[in-house]
This record gives sequence, C-alpha cells and structure tokens, in this order.
Amino acid sequence: MFPFRNILLPDDSVNAQAALKYATAFARHGHGQVVSFSVQDAKTELASKIAQAALDHDIDLITVAMRDRKLLTRAFGSSLAEDIIAESPCAVLAVRPPQRDFVDGQTEIQLRRVLLATNFRPSSAAATQLATQMANQLGAELHAVYVIGDYLEQISVMFPEGGLAALTRLRSYVEERMANLSRGGGATHITEGRPYQEIVKLADTIQADLIVIGTAVHGSLFGSSHVLGSEIERVIRNAPCPVLCVPAARVLTPLPALVTQIVPQT
Repeated sequence: MFPFRNILLPDDSVNAQAALKYATAFARHGHGQVVSFSVQDAKTELASKIAQAALDHDIDLITVAMRDRKLLTRAFGSSLAEDIIAESPCAVLAVRPPQRDFVDGQTEIQLRRVLLATNFRPSSAAATQLATQMANQLGAELHAVYVIGDYLEQISVMFPEGGLAALTRLRSYVEERMANLSRGGGATHITEGRPYQEIVKLADTIQADLIVIGTAVHGSLFGSSHVLGSEIERVIRNAPCPVLCVPAARVLTPLPALVTQIVPQT
C-alpha cells in the first residue's frame, strides 16, 4: 500500500497547486509518477470517470483540494472532492488550505505525527494498515483514537437497565483492543463525544500532520450513487491538517473483530 507510486491529480485549475505539492512529494518518495486528469465534464459524471481513471492507470493515491461551500450547497449535495473520495477505489488525500503542512517545498515529506481514527470495524482495517506503514517508513509517531459516540450516553440515560451495561462493556472492549494496538508502538486515545469533533480536537492538540480515516459510503437521497458519511465529511472539512481517506477493503473477518486479513478490491 505504501509507498505510493502512481498518484492521480485532478486538475481543477483553482486549487490544483495545493494538491500538486503533495502529489509531487509522494511520487518522488515512491519513485513514481503524477498523472494529471483534466476536470472538464459535468460533476454528476466526473467522479466515476476519475475512479475509472484510477483503475486504468493503477493509481495508488488521488490528491484533491477542498473548496469552501455555502451552507445551502452543503445541505443539498456533496462537493466534487467528496464525490471523488466516495467513488475512489484507492486512498485519497484531501487538502484544505490553509492547513498544517508536512511537505517541505515540493520535495520532502516531513511527517512527524499521524492520527489514525479507528472503530475496529472492517471499514477501518485498510486505514490501520496504511497508517502503520506510513508511520514506520517515514519515522512518524502513530496515534490511534477511538471515539465512543455521545449517543450511547443518551441511550444509557433513557434505558438505564440495559444501556449502561452495554456502554460499560463497550468501554472495556475498546480499552482491550486499543491496548493490543498499542503493543505495536505508538499512543492510543479513547474519548467520548461527537466523533468528528473529538477527532479534530485531538488532531489539533497533538499537532498531527495527517489524519488517516477509513471511509464507508452509502446511497444518497439526492441521486448520487455514493456519498460519504456525515462524520467523515465533517472531519475532512474541519481538520487542522490533511486527511487521508482510505476505502474499506473486502475482509474475511466478521464484525466487530479487528480485521487482520485484507482482500484487495476488484
């Protein structure tokens, strides 16, 4: 999975330079190449064409720059970058200038701290593997975070006879899994609250250079074939650093165990 060798750069002319810097640095590190894809077509067709181009050119990474959107646009549809992330068969680096930068000029990757957001489901297995590889090969600190959603606290208040027991078991399970994860090196964090808020806050606190998160998509009410989950979208749009979105691989281990065997997508 890492290093990345073939990097696809959708050239949208407005924010291409922000994404180009990362594409160039990763291609140089992996002794690979940057493939430019001209953004000319209608948005409804473009994301799937970029995904097909990624397959045709054996792309390992797509770099995209996020644009600010008006509130109404956010409510009734996703951005082009979010469509690319949702459709992509490979990892996508989402950059939203100005953010903390881990590329020196356009040549050197200086990754010091990587924050892995995990939920121990198959959707985060590939992200865990990629974050670990990047941290090991680039000499970066690896931090892993699991956020226990605040809705569980609400359930325990509404149904104290069962909700509190379930929450206690979940906390115990997460502590055990995080302890296993930490044996490979790095730091672990368990927080409770709104997932995207806790992830963004921790990234800012530890001065993370990169957030790595597994992406899971679902159908859209507004016609798009795939859209990102709202929490993932909010992480991307509020992160103080670039976010590496890793699509879920097909796996052989059932939920909710931590997956150790990954089957590449076809």
